[in-house]
Amino acid sequence: MEQLKAVILAAGKGTRMKSDLPKVVHTIEGKCLVDYAIDAAMGAGAEDICLVLGYKYEVVHEMIEHKNVKFVLQEQQLGTGHAVLCAKDFLGDEGQTMILFGDTPLITADTLKRLRDYHVKQKNTVTVLSAMIDDPTGYGRIIRDADGNFLKSVEHKDANEQELKSHEINSGMYIFDTAELKEALGKIQPNNAQGEYYLPDTLTIIKEKGLKVDAFALDDPEDITGVNDQEQLKSAAIVIRRRRAAAKH
Repeated sequence: MEQLKAVILAAGKGTRMKSDLPKVVHTIEGKCLVDYAIDAAMGAGAEDICLVLGYKYEVVHEMIEHKNVKFVLQEQQLGTGHAVLCAKDFLGDEGQTMILFGDTPLITADTLKRLRDYHVKQKNTVTVLSAMIDDPTGYGRIIRDADGNFLKSVEHKDANEQELKSHEINSGMYIFDTAELKEALGKIQPNNAQGEYYLPDTLTIIKEKGLKVDAFALDDPEDITGVNDQEQLKSAAIVIRRRRAAAKH
């Protein structure tokens, strides 16, 4: 297997948490949200991990410094593409890079391994981790052609009526061939409703080069569920306790 790195996006404040703490250091069972993502990446074989920090970065740094991870600072939050660009020096030019989030504590090493295996087997340049959900409102959608081939990923607010009918959502987690990711990052433009640099735009850039872009769809969206407020934090804690209990039997 080629070298695998992981970039974990952890710069947001998380205003809906109604807390002064950065979102990713809220805890479940005594462990930070971002810690769960780090452990999943390590479990999937990532040898090098970089956290992209922003809001109160010194607090996150302090809580995670016991882990063997690197840190970069995203001073202005200008979108996911910009966040990954901040870690450009970390990426290198070889192997593969996973892009993960610091606020998805339910992601597992097993799911990330399956994503990577699929990526390698299908000879993809980039593979999106996606999931089928009943109510996809607010999520970026995966658009496929009549034969089920990946066409593009489109943000909810930029999607047309037909595209909004898709129930396959983009989790925001990916595995890229690193060299192509780096090249595509340099070409992203903020031509969207938010004026931000969207990481999904790299998919179009890579696809237009004639390279293979695909999505690996999970039947159950539980693993990709993010934590945005205290209610979701409680829900994630219930899942983690359930999983721990199941693992003991």
